[in-house]
Amino acid sequence: MIEILDTAPLSSVQDLGRAPYLRYGVSCSGVMDQLALRTGNALLGNAENLACIEIQAFPCRIRFRTARAFALTGADCAATLDGLPLPPWWAAPAREGAELTLSAPRRGSRAYLTVAGGIDVPSVLGSRSTQFRGSFGGHEGRWLQSGDLLPAGATADATVMAPGFGAEPPETAFPADWAHFDLQPNTTSVRVLPAGEYGLFTEESQRRFWDTAWKITGQSNRAGFRLAGQPLEFAQRIEMRSHGIVPGVVQVPPSGEPIIQLSDAHTAGGYPKIGTVIEADLWRLAQAPLGSRLRFVPVTYRAALDALRQGDAWIAALRRLAEQYRSLCSSGRAP
Repeated sequence: MIEILDTAPLSSVQDLGRAPYLRYGVSCSGVMDQLALRTGNALLGNAENLACIEIQAFPCRIRFRTARAFALTGADCAATLDGLPLPPWWAAPAREGAELTLSAPRRGSRAYLTVAGGIDVPSVLGSRSTQFRGSFGGHEGRWLQSGDLLPAGATADATVMAPGFGAEPPETAFPADWAHFDLQPNTTSVRVLPAGEYGLFTEESQRRFWDTAWKITGQSNRAGFRLAGQPLEFAQRIEMRSHGIVPGVVQVPPSGEPIIQLSDAHTAGGYPKIGTVIEADLWRLAQAPLGSRLRFVPVTYRAALDALRQGDAWIAALRRLAEQYRSLCSSGRAP
């Protein structure tokens, strides 16, 4: 059992979402940073899609009402367990009554708490994710608040012995020569495929789309990031019927300033699409702070698929290493 002692709004229970229901007009929901959730579950030996707590506002304090192994991934929040510091991207045991504290992120935006057995709330439409627009899923279909009690699922064996072990943060595990813009302060680069209406923009606007360091405005949230910069222009006026959209799609409304659709986005929209952030880089968006800047880097479809495979291989290797560590722990041979 996990008790929420103190939290600002916006934290919630999430898993990998309910993408199969997009066709019925139900948004994906799910974690913003899937890589962080998959990593936490791999460290603990959980099934990949077990639910976690996504923490978006700080500080946050959580008590373990029962002893339980846990993992903390995503943003580096200077976490402490009973006052002792925890490294980021780390799995460790918590005794009964232990308190976990997360402060404002030193790097990143969202932290993810996974526990052995997962957060065991009811599954709705194949997912335990909170769907805020419909007020269902997660914990009572709402943000978490002080006093909430969250049950943890049963687990056969997800032992993590002190001092625990962890994973290399993905920003260093995936060095990328294409992300040279990240060398600029407060800037994140993401790879983008041109989308269906890319050719409807003027050549100057196409160049500006790639060359601009777009600012993530305060009007951004789990539904999407609204960007600020010199507006993009169409070669001619166009009107479109609403059509299906998915997380990562970059739409351009009449204002000319792009909007990136994210986990809680509507399932359809009529704004022209200039690009799509590749699935393998959505975690980079999730960790980009409000007020920071984004650069779009063109990529081929083949390279986008290669990036997905690279992430899957990294998670698989991490899961194998975690299994070996737990085996050593159970045999008393762990370092």
